[in-house]
Amino acid sequence: MAAKAAIGFESQQGQSSAQGGNELLQLVSFHLGAEEYGLDILKVQEIIRVQELTRVPNMPAYIDGVINLRGKVIPVIGLRKRIGLESQAADKKTRIVVVDVRGNILGFIVDSVSEVLRIHSDTVEPPPQMSSSARDYISGIGKLDARLLLLLDLDRLMTDSETPGLPTPPDAEHLHAGVASG
Repeated sequence: MAAKAAIGFESQQGQSSAQGGNELLQLVSFHLGAEEYGLDILKVQEIIRVQELTRVPNMPAYIDGVINLRGKVIPVIGLRKRIGLESQAADKKTRIVVVDVRGNILGFIVDSVSEVLRIHSDTVEPPPQMSSSARDYISGIGKLDARLLLLLDLDRLMTDSETPGLPTPPDAEHLHAGVASG
């Protein structure tokens, strides 16, 4: 099995269907426990196997550590911790989904990655009334035959007040260069 799966960036967003002008959303689906989630494919850069993480002192509890991904230091967030689920040990299906959140390259640890899905926007409903924190990062619920797909909004999951503490791409390169030359 390949160490990483390349994700195509062909966006179907903005294309109208012949039946009513609704958008076709292209999503990467993944699991956390028994629930299936979806991310906009345009946010996903790649999917890699879990690797050894370097712990960084004084980082928020949901940041599991950092990895060196082709010369760039990438913070890795335990998505289970971030959304309030119980932690689970990594297994052979566990993956890191590398994403772009407002210019910050981050990794999110997920239990497994399922597939790339194309769904019509008219099959997505707003989330039900939930606690304000859950409603903040669930942008909608997609209906797929007999299953539901929780759509995550990464921009709202990682608030502006949280991302300044994360290395941005230029800081990450500087940090890597300092380690390499030191």
